[in-house]
Amino acid sequence: MTITEPLGFNPFDAGFRVDPYPVYRRLLAEDPVHKTPFGMVVLSRYGDCAAILRDPRSSSDASNSNMYKAFMAGRDPEEVFGALAGMRPFLFMDPPDHTRLRGLVQKAFTPKTVENLRSRIVELVDELMAPALERGSMEVIEDLAYPLPVRVITEMLGVPIEDHDTFKGWSRELAGALDPDFATPEAVAERRENAASAFVEYFQALIAERRKDPRDDLLSALITAEDEGHKLSEKELLSTLILLLVAGHETTVNLIANGVLAFVRHPDQLARLRSDPGLARTAVEEVLRFDPPVQFTARVALEDIDIGDAVLGRGDQAIVLVAAANRDPNQFERPDEFDVGRQENRHLAFGLGAHFCLGAPLARVEGQVALQAVAARLDDLSLAVEQPEYKENIVLRGLASLPVTFRPSGA
Repeated sequence: MTITEPLGFNPFDAGFRVDPYPVYRRLLAEDPVHKTPFGMVVLSRYGDCAAILRDPRSSSDASNSNMYKAFMAGRDPEEVFGALAGMRPFLFMDPPDHTRLRGLVQKAFTPKTVENLRSRIVELVDELMAPALERGSMEVIEDLAYPLPVRVITEMLGVPIEDHDTFKGWSRELAGALDPDFATPEAVAERRENAASAFVEYFQALIAERRKDPRDDLLSALITAEDEGHKLSEKELLSTLILLLVAGHETTVNLIANGVLAFVRHPDQLARLRSDPGLARTAVEEVLRFDPPVQFTARVALEDIDIGDAVLGRGDQAIVLVAAANRDPNQFERPDEFDVGRQENRHLAFGLGAHFCLGAPLARVEGQVALQAVAARLDDLSLAVEQPEYKENIVLRGLASLPVTFRPSGA
């Protein structure tokens, strides 16, 4: 007789962080509209997740939730970042403010604009991988996955290169602030506040420099919008800069690292990409589907919304498990297989609707260049540890380290 553990959703469990997908499979099969002990609804089916992400009756502002003080995935940054009181990033806004602020930065991240950065991204990948190729080993996070997107977003913003390393600790602290707050130790919360304060002080000084000496960068363009008054306030400018810097690289770190780990575990797929570099685009989409950098997000019902046979009542908060939806067998054939050539792949890793990821074009190009380079240059790729370590973050789930060994191609 087989005894099955009770079905539950506990993203804080250490085993869940390492491999959440067995839990997702059970939710999809047994309880796709799952009610938590906190009164929240956990959605796992692709159709339900896609519908709530598109629905204008759902809000990204957690303060609309009846459970606002109990569980705050995607919680109000005025609470998370005490040092940023009153400066709400547009990620957590609804239209029309979300539309206005997103519109000010969107043109810097269009596919055409980002494609013009591809040659620079190739240069950076070559530069970052050179020392590892000499050694025959790489710590993927520190050597490639982290520095690449940081260099790209800071260059776009106009942050001096000598300050790039300064942001490492700050951004990693703030990335965890997307997680529910009730389990956050006081010392961790204090570090996040200190990181937020440091970001604000840094950007206030850099903004003052750019006012005196504008340049051809995104920061100077946003300052111009702030100077025009009706477009952007100073607080909105600061919160937008911090959002772009943290969100502009933290998720891409996970994308690249998750991709390398998937290739280590599926060497046949790495060989496919090596023999056919044209698969880089579909390979990145498959990494995003198979093991997405953002595991879930949250929405609040502004009025009653039907979800399958259930109703999400006004003020109820839904956890939208995009990582489970990406493995829904009703949407994807062979959902648990990693297939770099997959064609039908309308995953939800970047969300849907008004909050579709602003940086998706940039993340895609960075992922394509990095993973194609890994496939082309690293033979006999293998883990240097039995089980890589994961960060404690649960929304932005990602590896803390990923040491690998390899033989440089042609060696």
